[in-house]
Amino acid sequence: MLAMVCQLKRCRLTLHRQQAGSYKGMCLTCNTSVRRNNMSQTQAERLQAERKLAENQFDITQYDHVPRRYYGRIFFATVIVIAIIGLVRAFAEGKIEWSYIGQFLTSQAIMWGLLNTIVMAVLAMGLGIVFGVITAIMRMSANPILRYVAVTYTWLFRGTPLILQLLLWFNLALIFPTIGIPGVFEMDTVSLMTPFVAALLGLSINQGAYTAEVVRAGLLSVDTGQYEAAKSIGMPRLQALRRIILPQAMRIIIPPVGNEFIGMVKMTSLASVIQYSELLYNAQNIYYANARVMELLIVAGIWYLATVTVLSFGQSRLERRFARGAGKRS
Repeated sequence: MLAMVCQLKRCRLTLHRQQAGSYKGMCLTCNTSVRRNNMSQTQAERLQAERKLAENQFDITQYDHVPRRYYGRIFFATVIVIAIIGLVRAFAEGKIEWSYIGQFLTSQAIMWGLLNTIVMAVLAMGLGIVFGVITAIMRMSANPILRYVAVTYTWLFRGTPLILQLLLWFNLALIFPTIGIPGVFEMDTVSLMTPFVAALLGLSINQGAYTAEVVRAGLLSVDTGQYEAAKSIGMPRLQALRRIILPQAMRIIIPPVGNEFIGMVKMTSLASVIQYSELLYNAQNIYYANARVMELLIVAGIWYLATVTVLSFGQSRLERRFARGAGKRS
């Protein structure tokens, strides 16, 4: 019940509630029908405005688009551009005869050095992979002697610098004057340990120590159920590794081994200390004669970059091939 005054004659009347928020009744004095809402006009307007605001709160058309400012990117991009401009200017104004770069880029000595670099990288990496696979299998063997030998090999050749190992192999005659079986076959170590042989042994054995850990990680990534399945059908351990485990582990092994191969191409330059005729060694011989140091170093750098670029493309193709069926990865 609600007591109020009608709007016609200001008579007092009693209204009955009709529904939530409104009242309706009849004036007993002037018989005027009266209806009253429970909210004032100001309240209704405010609620309507709030309702309209709620409807339009996700409407972005009423806002102006202001792009985000990446001040950090702009700053670092500016610094990098200034650094590049300064570097280019320094090379342009430096004492570099650019005509010599074109002259020696395809010279016979440089081409032979490039060929020797590629040959050494391929042979050393091939032997390194063989050593690495054998060492990884020995490391995972149940035989403690084989396991300790693998651990010692990895520890020794990963713990000493590569250039030190190259020098040790090249000067091996100081420890073993002759190599062979006494009374059957012997050979002077000086004649046997040429720069090529010393570089091949040093690079491949050192690489085998690193590749062993890569291969072992790939083998451990294969589910143990694969080993058990091969064992359940009576397949020998080595055959299971060759036909079941290694093909699945290649997806994990290929990317780091590809990176190691690219690194091997550049590590062959260390063989110049034992006089192996690779790219950098031949470039050094040329600039010792004509004193064009920077020009010949730039020539060597161009060929190293070209070789690594080609190998990187081949590595990506090989990775995609072995990653088939593994699903898309970001």
